[in-house]
Amino acid sequence: MRTLESAVDDRGRIGGTAGWTDVIITGERGVRVVDGLLTGLHEPRASHLDVLAAFAPPDVLRRCYAEAIAGGYLWHEFGDLNLLLP
Repeated sequence: MRTLESAVDDRGRIGGTAGWTDVIITGERGVRVVDGLLTGLHEPRASHLDVLAAFAPPDVLRRCYAEAIAGGYLWHEFGDLNLLLP
Protein backbone atom coordinates (compact mmCIF):
# COMPACT_ATOMS: atom_id res chain seq x y z
CA MET A 1 0.00 0.00 0.00
CA ARG A 2 2.83 2.39 0.80
CA THR A 3 4.35 1.67 -2.61
CA LEU A 4 1.12 2.43 -4.45
CA GLU A 5 0.49 5.57 -2.43
CA SER A 6 4.06 6.69 -3.17
CA ALA A 7 3.68 6.20 -6.93
CA VAL A 8 0.54 8.31 -7.41
CA ASP A 9 0.84 11.59 -9.31
CA ASP A 10 -1.05 14.86 -8.76
CA ARG A 11 -3.85 13.64 -11.06
CA GLY A 12 -4.40 10.47 -9.03
CA ARG A 13 -2.73 8.11 -11.49
CA ILE A 14 -0.16 5.49 -10.55
CA GLY A 15 3.04 5.45 -12.58
CA GLY A 16 6.43 3.83 -12.56
CA THR A 17 8.84 4.98 -9.92
CA ALA A 18 11.98 3.86 -8.13
CA GLY A 19 13.60 4.37 -4.75
CA TRP A 20 12.48 4.41 -1.14
CA THR A 21 9.29 5.81 0.28
CA ASP A 22 8.76 7.91 3.35
CA VAL A 23 4.97 7.60 3.11
CA ILE A 24 3.35 6.49 6.36
CA ILE A 25 -0.32 5.61 6.09
CA THR A 26 -2.45 6.88 8.97
CA GLY A 27 -6.01 7.99 9.51
CA GLU A 28 -4.88 11.61 9.39
CA ARG A 29 -2.99 11.17 6.11
CA GLY A 30 -5.58 8.94 4.49
CA VAL A 31 -5.11 7.26 1.13
CA ARG A 32 -5.34 8.60 -2.41
CA VAL A 33 -5.49 5.53 -4.66
CA VAL A 34 -5.96 2.46 -2.50
CA ASP A 35 -9.67 1.86 -2.01
CA GLY A 36 -9.70 -1.29 0.07
CA LEU A 37 -7.48 -3.44 2.23
CA LEU A 38 -7.37 -7.18 2.87
CA THR A 39 -5.33 -7.62 6.01
CA GLY A 40 -4.70 -9.90 8.93
CA LEU A 41 -5.56 -9.13 12.52
CA HIS A 42 -2.89 -7.69 14.81
CA GLU A 43 -2.79 -7.03 18.52
CA PRO A 44 -5.13 -4.17 19.42
CA ARG A 45 -2.24 -1.83 20.33
CA ALA A 46 -0.11 -2.55 17.23
CA SER A 47 0.96 0.30 14.95
CA HIS A 48 -0.81 -1.60 12.17
CA LEU A 49 -4.03 -0.02 13.44
CA ASP A 50 -2.73 3.35 12.21
CA VAL A 51 -2.97 1.96 8.67
CA LEU A 52 -6.44 0.58 9.28
CA ALA A 53 -7.55 4.01 10.51
CA ALA A 54 -7.15 5.26 6.93
CA PHE A 55 -10.16 3.07 6.07
CA ALA A 56 -12.31 3.04 9.19
CA PRO A 57 -12.82 5.37 12.16
CA PRO A 58 -11.37 4.30 15.53
CA ASP A 59 -14.78 3.44 17.02
CA VAL A 60 -15.51 1.04 14.13
CA LEU A 61 -12.08 -0.57 14.51
CA ARG A 62 -12.62 -0.99 18.26
CA ARG A 63 -15.97 -2.71 17.68
CA CYS A 64 -14.50 -4.95 14.97
CA TYR A 65 -11.61 -5.98 17.18
CA ALA A 66 -13.90 -6.60 20.15
CA GLU A 67 -16.02 -8.87 17.96
CA ALA A 68 -12.91 -10.69 16.65
CA ILE A 69 -11.62 -11.27 20.19
CA ALA A 70 -15.03 -12.47 21.37
CA GLY A 71 -15.24 -14.81 18.38
CA GLY A 72 -11.82 -16.34 19.02
CA TYR A 73 -10.27 -15.09 15.79
CA LEU A 74 -6.56 -15.79 15.31
CA TRP A 75 -3.77 -13.20 14.97
CA HIS A 76 -0.83 -12.77 12.58
CA GLU A 77 0.39 -14.85 9.64
CA PHE A 78 -1.78 -17.92 10.21
CA GLY A 79 -4.73 -15.99 11.51
CA ASP A 80 -7.98 -14.75 10.10
CA LEU A 81 -8.34 -11.93 7.61
CA ASN A 82 -10.62 -8.96 7.35
CA LEU A 83 -11.60 -6.82 4.39
CA LEU A 84 -11.84 -3.07 4.92
CA LEU A 85 -13.58 -0.88 2.37
CA PRO A 86 -14.26 2.84 2.89
